[in-house]
Parts: sequence; structure tokens; C-alpha cells
Amino acid sequence: MENTFWIWYPGDFELYHAMKQNFSRVERGFGWPAFWKSEGFRNRVALRRVYELEQETSFTVFSNAVGHVLVTWENGEKKYPFGKKITAGPGKVRISIHAGCVEAFPCAYVQGEVIHSDKTWTAEDYSQPAVPVGVCKYFTKPEQNPTVWEYTEKECRPVKITEVNGGVLAEFETELTAAVYVNDKRKETGDNQERCITAEENNAGKNDAGNAECGLEVYCGESEDEALDLEHCYYSWQPDPVTKRCPCCAVRFAFIPDCKAEDVEITAFYQYVDFPKRASFKSNDEKLNKIWDVAEHTFRLCSGIFFLDGVKRDKWIWSGDAYQSFFVNQYLLADPDIDQRTLLALRGNDPMTRHINTIMDYSLFWILGVLYHYEVYGDLEFVRQVYPKMCSLMEFCEEQLDENGFLVGRENDWIYIDWADMDKTGALCAEQMLFAACWQAMAKVSDALGEKNPEYTEKYEKLISQIRKFYWDQEKGAFIDSFESGKRNVTRHANIFAILFHIATAEEQEKILENVIKNDAIPAITTPYFNFFELDMLCQTGNLEFVLNKMRSYWGGMLERGAVTFWEEFDPKAPVEEQYDMYGDRFGKSLCHAWAASPIYFLAKYFMGLKFTAVGGKAFELEPHTEFFDSFDCTLPVADGQVHLTWDGKDLKVETNAEGGVLKVNGECRKLETSL
Repeated sequence: MENTFWIWYPGDFELYHAMKQNFSRVERGFGWPAFWKSEGFRNRVALRRVYELEQETSFTVFSNAVGHVLVTWENGEKKYPFGKKITAGPGKVRISIHAGCVEAFPCAYVQGEVIHSDKTWTAEDYSQPAVPVGVCKYFTKPEQNPTVWEYTEKECRPVKITEVNGGVLAEFETELTAAVYVNDKRKETGDNQERCITAEENNAGKNDAGNAECGLEVYCGESEDEALDLEHCYYSWQPDPVTKRCPCCAVRFAFIPDCKAEDVEITAFYQYVDFPKRASFKSNDEKLNKIWDVAEHTFRLCSGIFFLDGVKRDKWIWSGDAYQSFFVNQYLLADPDIDQRTLLALRGNDPMTRHINTIMDYSLFWILGVLYHYEVYGDLEFVRQVYPKMCSLMEFCEEQLDENGFLVGRENDWIYIDWADMDKTGALCAEQMLFAACWQAMAKVSDALGEKNPEYTEKYEKLISQIRKFYWDQEKGAFIDSFESGKRNVTRHANIFAILFHIATAEEQEKILENVIKNDAIPAITTPYFNFFELDMLCQTGNLEFVLNKMRSYWGGMLERGAVTFWEEFDPKAPVEEQYDMYGDRFGKSLCHAWAASPIYFLAKYFMGLKFTAVGGKAFELEPHTEFFDSFDCTLPVADGQVHLTWDGKDLKVETNAEGGVLKVNGECRKLETSL
């Protein structure tokens, strides 16, 4: 039946799969579950729907849970087991599915011509009023199991196999999230018959390199150096004796010690979510083309059930990483569902007792992420679902204001902002900038929902006044990090936020650009994470040539160091032999990190000039900056359609199948007619 889904209590699907995701991290033989509060799914739910039936009809309920179906009509009711065909009607009939499950979230699938499970059903958890059920577009068949995500799989063979250090090194074309398959040909002749432990034992952390129980140990690395370093390599596995596969992990190189090339057959099964290709970019600048392609591959690897930070380390769902992923997603995949799943997974349930990921600024980025998602997709139904959690999060934050009305950290709160040396004494200016932006976001969301909450704007204006009073240094012409220490230290971060979130006045903005952003004495940003905010701000202020050169030098610099995906952090001055180190850990740096994919966003929004002027992409304008290119050919998503731009150095051609487009060239505007 079309539009039939598996249904559950909204958010439980995301919380269950988020728990599995955040518990999946393995390093050097031990498991490392995420160190923040683990949100639980509901074990007991009721799923309901009322029908007015013109005639008798039949249906069947399937479930992963223990329970029954209660059919109620005017003169009585009757219980039925799951999996049995039920006949009901005519007349008014109420269907109630009572389900409980200890191991996973209860869910159900109702199959029938008239009575079937769709978005019109409601869910109850016996503590709150009924709410619309949760669904996922990937689970629409009765034989599926929503507790098991079905990844697309592709076999990838090594592009090179080398005998080195007494073993075999397999190199794949690029980094993958894959299950490495190894067939030990020596077993076919009766050699090497020791017992291999299972993949389940591997994942339980029983597979350290010093306790190998079979003849094969597979070392998987993001780099050749990592795969060959048996002591520091993050992943080492013994293949499952039945499937001959290692657990799925990040792999570019796989090294098997103590064997020869003729001894083993090696391949990899790449596992991924098959998001349709909706964007492409080619120009006369081959370096920019490569940057786009590598950024896209990086982003797709980090886009699964949720947006992840990295595919080796940490494989966790972080709110700051996700916030930037929403921007790239808009211009690459344009998939609203992964936004929703990620936001629901991050926020968890009420009451709120700790900041998201334990990081104060990451709670604030969650609020800003909801607003951005709404503005991009016009998803008012989802915003209505999460608005109560937006309110409770802001109320939680208000519980930790100091006497000046500034948001301050409590014991065990992590004040992050960036990996940078800044004065974090007391209330940090950059946090107040984000907090102010959140009050503005609350005002916009409540307006969209038709609510009148003038106090949000009042709180925004009051906080801005306090920020300017305590943090603006007239002599330095910049916002300082902290006023409590007396150091009057200036870094780029708060000043970038001041411009990005339109907190600085026009006069302050000019001073910030001159005294901070263009001042080499102020330490430069070294992470792709905060480079995103700085370059976005520079694009907004018209510094496109600087941004283009930065992309070529910074992301191009990673390519020159051999990157096939973009890294968590890059310091061009770091020695090559130390380029994979981070956190004092050899190979601790993630070489495939979602927040490093931002060149897609910059090229699409600012250089191709695609900006949206109405909620949900219902209106947009194109103002391509052809002066930076001899030629380009670019396709970008717009709502449910797309726009195609080509430039050959003389003529600009724009085609689209989306309504509401305007082309701006040389200050003139022309309405775009649909032509694709």
C-alpha cells in the first residue's frame, strides 16, 4: 500500500539508532562509548487511529514487540495477536496497538487496503498527550526491521597490493567505510587452522593486536603510515571465520602481517546511504574541481543515518559538526530527513539535565540548527514537534546566568568554541554572541508557528546591550574574550560571530575587519571548523577573492599532502611526519571530517551565487560571479528541483525546473522561466 510506513513514538527511532552509533567507537581493541548522557527510547507505547468505515475491511499488524491489537467499536471491543488478519467495520472503529519491547523501541506496521499505518496515526507513552507518530521513508515494507538500518553495499577491490614489512599492504582508491574481506588461501591447503574470533567478539573489544588467536590480523588505516604501524593503528581485526569479513570501519589501507600476496585475497565492501546526486561543479580551475570532489566524498562518508563528525574518530553525533553539515547538505544532498534525524538524536528527551554533548555552545548550535532547517525546507510540522524542546533548552540555559545576564558554564560543562588559545575566564564573549542569536532564532520560530512571544526579542536586545557594554573595547576596536580576567584578550572568534550574526554595528564591523580579521598579529584560525565561520563571514562582507585563495591554499594544501578526504585539522607548517597526530596521539587526527566539507557551501552559495529569499526554497536568486572563472558547469538543488548554470567565458546560460527564481547580472534582475 502506497504511503504505508512502520510507525513508532516520534524520536524513538532516532534515539535508538543514535545510541548504537555513539556506542560504535572502537580504538586499538577497546570500545569507547560516547561520554555524554545516553538518551533512552520508550519501551511501552500505544499507537492509535480512528476510522469511519463504509464497509467491512481487513488488516494485519506486524510488530517487533510484545503486545496486542485492540479493536473498539460502538458496542464492544476485542483483542487480537500480532500477525493475524483482522476484520473490522462498517462504522466507527478505533484501532489501538499496545506494544512493549525491552531490547529496542516498539514499532508496528499495519497492512491493509483501508486500514494501514501512515502519518495520520498517533502515539502515546502513557505520560504525555498523544502526538503524531514517527516514520522513516526507508521503512515501508512489512518484512523490514526498523531497528536494523539497511545500508547500500558496493564491492571495492584494491588498486594496489604491495609486499612490505613482511606482510601484504592493500591500497584502495580512496577512503571508505567498509568491511574488509580477507580470504586466507593457506587454509584451503590445510595450513593455519587456528580458531578466529568472531566479529561480535571484535566489537566487544576482545581483539587487541597482542592477543591474536588466528593466523590473520588485519590493520586498517586512513593512511599508509597508520596501517603499517602495528602499535598505534586504531583498527586491527581478525576476520569472522564464517563471513571472512572484518567489522565495518574507516579504511584506505589494509595491512596483513606475516603473509605473502599469493596467500590472501583482499577486497572491501563499502557500506553507505545512497543519497541521490543532486549537485555537481566543474570549472577551468582543476584545483577547485578536486576540492569540490574531495569535499563531496568526505561529506557523503560522514552522512549516514545521521551526520557524523568523522568515520574513524569519533563516529559520534556532535551538534557543532552537525550544524555546519546542515549548510553543506542544503547545497549538495538537499535531504531534509537526515537533518531531522540528527536534530532529534542530539536533543533527546526532557527534562534537560546536561548540555548537548556536554558542550554549552553545542546546545546553542542545536537551536540555531532547527531555525536553519526550517528556513531551508519550510518544515513547519517538524518545527512544531521540536518547539517545546527548544523552549525547555533555553529555560535550562537561563538557569545558569550570572548577575550580568551572561551564560556561564557550570561544573563539568565544556566551553569549546574552537581548538584555540583564548581567555575563557568567566563568561566568554563568543558564547554570549551565540546565546543572543538563539533568542533571535526563538523569536523567528515562534512567529512561524503563529505564537506571539515578544519576550524573545526583548531578551535578545537586552543581551546585545550587555555584550556591547562589557566586551566592546573601543581602544582595540574589537570585542574581547573576557572582561573578568582583566587581560582584554582579543581573538577572532567572538568578532567573527559579531559580524556573522549581525550583532556588530556598521562602524564596529569596519573596525573588526581592520583590527582583527586583517590583522596578522591576531592568531589565525587553524581548524576547518572555525574556518567555516570565518570564511562565511568574509563572503558576507564581500571578500570573495580572499576566500577563493584561502580555499586553494588551505584545502588545496591538504590535497598536496596526499589527502583523499578532508581532515579535522590542518596546519601547513606541521612536519609531514607529524601531520596525522592530534590530541597528543599518533594518528589521533580524523582524516575524514564532516566540518571540512564547507567549500561546497562557499562555492555554491557565494561564487555560483545561489541564495534563497523565501522559506523552503520557494523563491531564490542567482548572482554568479563569473569574473573568477574562465568557465564553469554547475548543477545545484533548489527545493524539489534544480538549477543548471554554465559559463564559457562569454555567455552565461541558466536553466531550472524550479519556480520563483531570479537571475541577477550587472545589477539587473530577470525572472527565470522553467526550462528543464
